[in-house]
Amino acid sequence: MIILIRWLSRRLGARQGAGRPDTATSPAGGQRSPPGGRNGPLDLVAHQVRYNLTAFRRNRQGVFSTTLFPVIFLVLFVGVFGNHTVGAGHVKAATYYVPGIAALAVVTSSFANLVITIITQRETGILRRRRSTPIPAGVLIAAQTLTTLLVSLAGVAVLLVIGRLAYGVTLHGAAVPGVLLTTLAGSIAFSCLAYALSTAIGSADSATPTVQAIILPLYFISGVFIPSLNLPPWLQDVARAFPVEHLASGLHHAFDPAVHGTAVPWTDIAILAAWAAAGLALALRRFTWSPSAAMI
Repeated sequence: MIILIRWLSRRLGARQGAGRPDTATSPAGGQRSPPGGRNGPLDLVAHQVRYNLTAFRRNRQGVFSTTLFPVIFLVLFVGVFGNHTVGAGHVKAATYYVPGIAALAVVTSSFANLVITIITQRETGILRRRRSTPIPAGVLIAAQTLTTLLVSLAGVAVLLVIGRLAYGVTLHGAAVPGVLLTTLAGSIAFSCLAYALSTAIGSADSATPTVQAIILPLYFISGVFIPSLNLPPWLQDVARAFPVEHLASGLHHAFDPAVHGTAVPWTDIAILAAWAAAGLALALRRFTWSPSAAMI
């Protein structure tokens, strides 16, 4: 995954630098537009994504939680359940946990890490300094969302490769669009929810415990760690009210041997899109670039 991210960063850097005049880079990581405003929004987004990927590669804790953490969970769960069959489809443990842990990887990169990053940058004044540069706010937010999407796709790809090589888990070619669309919808939805949740957390110290208190219970009731079939009906109903269930369900659907065709879970994707719209609406109303202390 690190190699893939490094490759993406270099490609974006090459595209940004080819045939363009020199530009100055602000201390906050944003790019100042050259005279005449020749850089369009897409160029600015590409530059900011490159900066975000570089910062991600240098963040060892973020790389560990996004790459090694899901892999460790996959090895542990497959090691515990071995050749047992789990879930409603009675598939082998590896076939069940590869998509389940892939959902965890998407939530970790697009929600948990993003909430912590946003709040840390806000409380240390980085967001306010970036906002003071000529880069439009929409470019910064779009670049951050695209970065989390790329990291999510890379994390899912790593788990699929490990599942195939180490445990013989196969994904039919017709089911690939379902995995891609579900990952795309899930990453965007949880990125929007991350910006929304950041408005309710007032300090960097409280970011991690707040995020963990939200997502850990959802992992257990949403089919990530424990098959939903093993849960009481009322708890299954509670899980369906939250987006983690629909992300995990959509990815499990693609790996279900009984499903044929493109295996696109349109219902789950629609629900994730609704969550994305709700998170975006809340973020647009309440998101701030200034530290909490400055708002008092």
